[in-house]
Amino acid sequence: MTGSVHATLDTASRARSPLAPPAATPSAWPLAAVAAAFTLAQLLLVGTGLGLGWDETVYVSQVGHHGPAAFFSAPRARGVSLLVAPVAAWSSSTALLRLYLALLSGLALFWALRAWRGLFPARVLALAGGLFASLWVTLFYGPQAMPNLWVALGALAAVGCFLRARTGRTALWGLAGGAALMAWMRPVDAVWATLPLFIAGLARRRWPALLVLAAGLAAGAVEWVAEAYTSYGGPARRLADGSAIQGGLGWHLAVVDQLRALGGRTLCRPCAGALPHPVYTFWWCALPPLAALAAAVAVRARRPAATALLLGCAATAAFPYLFLIGYAAPRFLLPAYALLAVPLADALARLLTTPRPTVRALVCAALAVHLGAQLTLAHRVAGTHTRARAAWARTAAELHRLGVGPPCLLTGHEAIPVAYAAGCSSAATAGHNANTTRDAITRAARRMPVAALVPAGAAPPGYARGWTSTSVGAVRLYYVVPGAGS
Repeated sequence: MTGSVHATLDTASRARSPLAPPAATPSAWPLAAVAAAFTLAQLLLVGTGLGLGWDETVYVSQVGHHGPAAFFSAPRARGVSLLVAPVAAWSSSTALLRLYLALLSGLALFWALRAWRGLFPARVLALAGGLFASLWVTLFYGPQAMPNLWVALGALAAVGCFLRARTGRTALWGLAGGAALMAWMRPVDAVWATLPLFIAGLARRRWPALLVLAAGLAAGAVEWVAEAYTSYGGPARRLADGSAIQGGLGWHLAVVDQLRALGGRTLCRPCAGALPHPVYTFWWCALPPLAALAAAVAVRARRPAATALLLGCAATAAFPYLFLIGYAAPRFLLPAYALLAVPLADALARLLTTPRPTVRALVCAALAVHLGAQLTLAHRVAGTHTRARAAWARTAAELHRLGVGPPCLLTGHEAIPVAYAAGCSSAATAGHNANTTRDAITRAARRMPVAALVPAGAAPPGYARGWTSTSVGAVRLYYVVPGAGS
C-alpha cells in the first residue's frame, strides 16, 4: 500500500521528509506570512491604479453599472463576474476592485496551502507559496478580474483535500470548494486539471472523494451548461464556438511560444521574435529536472503519492496550452505552476539542507536572481499596462468632449474597453466578438451618438466615411452625434 493514494495520510505522519517537524499539524503562521506578503507585493508592484484590461472589462461589465454589458463570447464563464460582484455591483472604482482582489487572492493562497497540512512540512509549503506568489505572472494577475489564478488556487486546494479526504468532512468540503471554484471560472480547465484525481480515485476506489469531486465540478459548471443551452445552442456547440475563437483546437506545439511570453508578454498571438533574456527563463527550463528531483525525494521519504498526483495534475493542466492551442499567454499555465510549486519546494528544501555548502550557495544565488528578476518584471509589466490602459480612458474622455456620451455606441479598434470607460455599448460586425451588422450600426447612428475607432493610418469602415473625424493618440475617431450638426 505504501505510495498509493490510500496510504498517503498513513505514511505522512510516520515517514515524513527529514525537514518535517515532529508536530502532527504544521503551524499556519508561515503560510499566513507568505499570503500577506503576496497581497502586499501586489499592491506595491502592480498597484491600484491599473485600469481595467480588455477581458476584465467584459467580466466586470456583466455586473457593473458604469456601462452596458459587453458581448460575452463562448469560451468565457461567469465565475469572474460573480467574484467581483460584491464590489463592482455598487462601485465603479477600479482602485477599490484591485484592493479587494489583492486581499481575496492572498486569502485564497493561504487556504490552498493549508489544504496540504500534514502532507508536507510547513516550511516546504511556505516555500511553495513563495515560489508561486513571486512569479511575475502571479503578481500581475493577483489583483485582476481574470480567471486563471483562481483555477490555479482551486486546483491546488482540491488536490490537497483529495489526499486528505479520509480525515473527515473538512477535507471533503475543501475538495468540493476547490473543484467548484475551478469549474466556476473555467469548466474545461477544471476537467483537465482533475483527470489524474479521477484516475487515482477509480484505481483505489475512493468513492466518497470521487462523488464529492464530481459534485463540486457539476456545481461550478451548472451555470455554464445552462447558459450553453439558452444562448449558444448547447454545450457541444459552445465548445465548438470556443475552439474556433481560439484558432481551432488541435495539435499545436506552443512550448516555445510560452517560453517567448515569459519576458512580459501577456498575450503572444502571433508569437514571434527572439526569446527573452535567460534571467527570465532559466527557472522555466529548470522545471523538468526539479520535478524529477522532487519525485526522487518523495520516493525516499516514502510518500510518493502526493508528489505523483501534483505532477500528474500539473501535466494535464498544462497539456492543452502547450500542445493544443496555437498561441500563448503566461496566465494559461498558472494552474500548472501552482501545482508544481509544492513538489519543487520539497526538492529545493532538500538541496538547501544538503551538507554541501557549494550546492546550498548555488541554490540561494539562483533563487535570489530569480526573485529579483520576477519582481522587477512584475513592476515593469504593470507600468506598461497602466500607461496603455490610461490611453483608453483618455479616448473615452475625448469622446465625451465631442458629445459621444451615454446612451452611445462604439465599434472598431479596442472598442470594448473604451466603450465601458465611456459608458457606451460596444459592437462588432466581424471577429470573435461579432454581435451586430453594418446596417444596425447605421440605424443606431440616426438616433444616438456612434463612433468608430480606427488605428491611425487605417481606412474607416464604409458606413463611417462621411462622419466627422479626429485623432486621439494612436487612434482616429469617426463619430456622429445626431442633432449636433455632425
